[in-house]
Amino acid sequence: MSVNNQSISSQPKLRKVFSNSPVPWLIPLGIVLVFVFLYPVIEIVRLSFTDATLVSNEYSYTLDSYRKLFTSPGFLQMLTVTGIFVFLSITFQIVFGFLVAIMIDQGEKRDLRGTVVTRTAVLTAWAIPGVIIGVIWKMLYNETDAGIINYLLSLVGIDTIPFLSDPEISLFAVIFANVWRGTAFSMILIYAGLKTLPQDVIEAAKIDGANAVQRALKVILPILIPILLINLVIISIDTFNTFDMVMALTGGGPGQSTEVISLSIYNSIFNQFNLGQGAATAVVLLVINIGMTVIYLLFLGKGDNNAK
Repeated sequence: MSVNNQSISSQPKLRKVFSNSPVPWLIPLGIVLVFVFLYPVIEIVRLSFTDATLVSNEYSYTLDSYRKLFTSPGFLQMLTVTGIFVFLSITFQIVFGFLVAIMIDQGEKRDLRGTVVTRTAVLTAWAIPGVIIGVIWKMLYNETDAGIINYLLSLVGIDTIPFLSDPEISLFAVIFANVWRGTAFSMILIYAGLKTLPQDVIEAAKIDGANAVQRALKVILPILIPILLINLVIISIDTFNTFDMVMALTGGGPGQSTEVISLSIYNSIFNQFNLGQGAATAVVLLVINIGMTVIYLLFLGKGDNNAK
């Protein structure tokens, strides 16, 4: 009888502890993450060790997908294209984001008109879906009389530029469109960092005779280094996974001159029906993303230690 009483009295306590616990709220999220994220990742890794295709249900476990991927003559070109695309994109996104953030911040301090409009215009590019951005820039790059950029260039006597049909130009055209798209995110982070700058340090630099350029390079930039590093890692991960804009703009062409890793995965699976090799390419991209995430966590940990 006493045992039953003890079990009955412990139930309200367990219920109270359970009700105050975050576990009931996290269980649905955990289930969604397992079926939407974890299971597909495990399945992709499994399929990467097979010779599966989309035209047959039969497959065998093998390392041929990785062997064909790494020995393919297009693999090195894909990595080169992706490297150039990522490096130039993140470099100019950070540079332009820094310049725009500085201009908006200084404009607000001087009560200049147009700062809100400028900030809104930059943020608009970030809010537009990548597919729509690809379509917009495809119209801008049009090499006929309907192309806006070529039409403007013709007004100053410059011949039509084959933005999307020349393999040597198309990659830089895609990079320019991606920089236009991604500058807003860098601007947001850097603008937020500028708002936290200690004004007494900047005023001290002014009193010491430092001009605007010297203050930006020797005072503001060193203080913003932690934010810039985090920004670098985040936009690097995002740029490595860019697919929608490139797909809508060039489809990886002409040839494979603009085929980044994410687009190569799509082409391998849905155009060549090679599920195994496409999955192997996806695993390569996954490893890159994990590496960038680890770097992000390391920088985040350093930032927390410095704050303490």
